[in-house]
Amino acid sequence: MTSPAGLSSDEAARRLTVYGPNEIPAEPGTPVWRRVLRQLRDPLILVLLVAAALTIATGDLSDAAVILLVITVNTVVGVVQEVRAEEAVTALSAMSAPAARVVRDGEERSVPSAELVPGDLVLVAEGDVVPADADVRDAASLLADESSLTGESVPVEKAPDAGTPRGAVSAGTIIVRGRGRAVVTATGADSALGRIASLMGAAPGLTPLQHRLARFGRTLAASVVALCAVVLALGLVRGQPVELMIVAAISLAVAAVPESLPAVVTLALALGARRMADRHAIVRRLPAVETLGSVTVIATDKTGTLTEGRMAAEHLWTPHGEATVVGTGYEPGGRVVRDGETVTTDRAPDLVALLRLAVLCNDAALQPPPDRSTEWGALGDPTEAALLVAGARLGLDRAALDRELPRLEEIPFDSDRKRMTTVHRRPEGGVLVACKGAPESVLQPRILTDGPDAVARAAAQAEVLARRGYRVLAVATAEHRDTTQPLPTWESGLTLVGLVGILDPPRGASEPTITACRRAGIIPVLVTGDHPLTARAVADRLGIAARDDEVTTGDRIRAGTAGDLTGVRIYARTTPEQKLDIVQAWRGAGHVVAMTGDGVNDGPALRRADIGVAMGRRGTEVARQAADLVLADDNPATIVAAVEEGRRVYANVRRFLLYGLAGGTAEILVMLLGAFLGMPLPLLPAQILWINLLTHGLPGVALGAEPVDPDTMRHPPRPPGESVLGAGLWPRILFMGAFVATVTLAVGLWAQETGRPWQSMVFLVLGATQLGVALGSRARPGTLANPFLLVAVGVALGLQAAGVYLPPLRDLLGTEPLTLADLAIAGALAGLGHVVMRLQARLVPERPPRSGRRAVRGR
Repeated sequence: MTSPAGLSSDEAARRLTVYGPNEIPAEPGTPVWRRVLRQLRDPLILVLLVAAALTIATGDLSDAAVILLVITVNTVVGVVQEVRAEEAVTALSAMSAPAARVVRDGEERSVPSAELVPGDLVLVAEGDVVPADADVRDAASLLADESSLTGESVPVEKAPDAGTPRGAVSAGTIIVRGRGRAVVTATGADSALGRIASLMGAAPGLTPLQHRLARFGRTLAASVVALCAVVLALGLVRGQPVELMIVAAISLAVAAVPESLPAVVTLALALGARRMADRHAIVRRLPAVETLGSVTVIATDKTGTLTEGRMAAEHLWTPHGEATVVGTGYEPGGRVVRDGETVTTDRAPDLVALLRLAVLCNDAALQPPPDRSTEWGALGDPTEAALLVAGARLGLDRAALDRELPRLEEIPFDSDRKRMTTVHRRPEGGVLVACKGAPESVLQPRILTDGPDAVARAAAQAEVLARRGYRVLAVATAEHRDTTQPLPTWESGLTLVGLVGILDPPRGASEPTITACRRAGIIPVLVTGDHPLTARAVADRLGIAARDDEVTTGDRIRAGTAGDLTGVRIYARTTPEQKLDIVQAWRGAGHVVAMTGDGVNDGPALRRADIGVAMGRRGTEVARQAADLVLADDNPATIVAAVEEGRRVYANVRRFLLYGLAGGTAEILVMLLGAFLGMPLPLLPAQILWINLLTHGLPGVALGAEPVDPDTMRHPPRPPGESVLGAGLWPRILFMGAFVATVTLAVGLWAQETGRPWQSMVFLVLGATQLGVALGSRARPGTLANPFLLVAVGVALGLQAAGVYLPPLRDLLGTEPLTLADLAIAGALAGLGHVVMRLQARLVPERPPRSGRRAVRGR
């Protein structure tokens, strides 16, 4: 299979998905009208539709237009989100290499990978994307990176070995070294990618907020209908005209419905998405912004997600001491630290000897970035590339070493010997032998001349490093004056120089991210296809699990002996199907699950989780398309910022509901109790709708832009089964509603007794006091954190006053002008609404979620 000239294995990994002219088209999507109907079935939207119809019937076209605009925006956004979510299956089915080199009729030719059939003989070489599942027939130092499919961070050697994983290559994996020929065994739906595609069918469900609002909408609809029937009946009993009371009941229904709620939610989500974009997080599905705020469990992949996704030589050991290599990626810049101090070539001859041999016995190459916006890359075996980087960080110049000690011969690495040896000409004459390999292969009496004690000490150290998750290489050397020895004899009579511990290192931001998640009451779990020891080492370093926590493997899950999957924090050697089982087990236990990953094997779990988070740079196209959130900079810390944004969205929805429902409650109480206090019809239908338009309009929407509470990440998430009006919100709504109604009715009675236009006073005070409550609902009072709310309240107050002073509005609303003293009273009561709102927030604060509280999923 051909690849672009100069394409590195790292670049090839980023190009796993290529859309060619021969890709299979996706199945036709659901008709748009069906998608629209699904959006309109939401209970709250149904209430708004009825309210819109009723306002049109009353002739209030302006209020009806506002309601219909909210419905339209909400529906369009929902349809767009649904279409984007379905793109994941299409992207996975299109994933293939652009072209394959195939031998047909004895001739080599290039064909589109989509045209491959079982039985074709394909040729693969370094940098190629494997075009189909195939059995290896011939191989020369063939090494494949299968991390995107298996999660295994170390490349796997491939060789003819029928019926075993070693003898097969899978579609979508990367050849990082060598060359080979293989016979195609499966394509399309029968390939490894196709099997993963079959797991992608489950579409994301509703978010926790959508579930809560759906329940709230059903409850609200029933309550509004019942209350309006009561108002209608009371009016008729008191002898009011039937037409007037019907209009009043309809107006009250509109007032009781917080029709700005969908707009508040949409604005809050959009602002959250914009803030997250500023932090390099791309929101593909808008409700995902809020879902992260409800997450109780984060199931994270290891390779490329918590780790850098590239090998690094981190630990050095020689008989003279140990050292650590510090740096990021393949960038040669960095340092080597011993006993807390940076060492150089003139201060650590033992480390120079170790890394000089590792650099000489090496076929990899480092690639400088083509521009400042990209990172260093590597060609060849990632393990060998890691050795080159370690040498560069100590100060060794690979080109200078090759000139000083040119290679004469080599014995390539193979899976039987598990070592590689090179022979180099020395400037003073004779040769230098450099050998590196697995400790069990090099630490042998027939290889080394070191004494038993020295070998045993090195073997013990290698075991310690292996238990810590390192892939360990032993390095040995010898010098000979005779340059005519047979090739096999070079691998004897060697002296051990040291050990190198190599691993896929955790990202610098991973540990603080895990710590922040724990502080916020979120349970982190590690789900990887890698080795249990490696998974345990990474989990220990990042604080994901306690040292005595067990590691459950995919084999145990398959055998049914893993027990309760939610009692485990580390899962290793898992397949895509088992990742699905793990995610579903946590969801079934009542948790809201976020899944993070970057590989093809993570795609199904990303799609099944409540929210999928994919890496943008290193991640495969499948992972990005299956996810709801893509981290463009691959920085796990962005997840914490996204969780904070999600909690801000939910807090602002509750803030609006407190404000909006308190106002609706006040209006209902005024209409119900006013009749018993001698006010036959406290408010005219037009006056109710005007108040509702001003208070639920711009000020209500502006509450959705309130900033985050500074303490929001110090509390656990809300239980998924908790009502959106739970945690003490209902009593606060009733208290504020009763307060506003009491103030309004008291002013109305006083105005009636003193001969003032009492209905206009009720109208002005009811609206102004609600706007005062809006100002008192701010997250950070006394600041300019949300100037939009200040402007919105100011405009609304002006329009409310205009309703009793401007002749056209007076005629429309049926109001009478008031004196400046009466206007001052209304202004003072608006300030009182602000004060009481702040006082009740201090005296009866919202109950924070309890840590460890079991969540009951409302699905």
